[in-house]
Amino acid sequence: MLFIVAALLLLGVVLGTVAHAPLTFSAIAAVVIAIWLGVFALRERHGRRRGTSAN
Repeated sequence: MLFIVAALLLLGVVLGTVAHAPLTFSAIAAVVIAIWLGVFALRERHGRRRGTSAN
């Protein structure tokens, strides 16, 4: 329960910050985050297909 409260508080802080930032900055930040998440997803998928030596 505490985790949910902390996550909602953090989300509120981030959304409040974005509301005061210029639209171009918010759009560029969103694109950078989307690319970062896409690269992470591709690396995870590629790593799981190959099989890791940690198993």
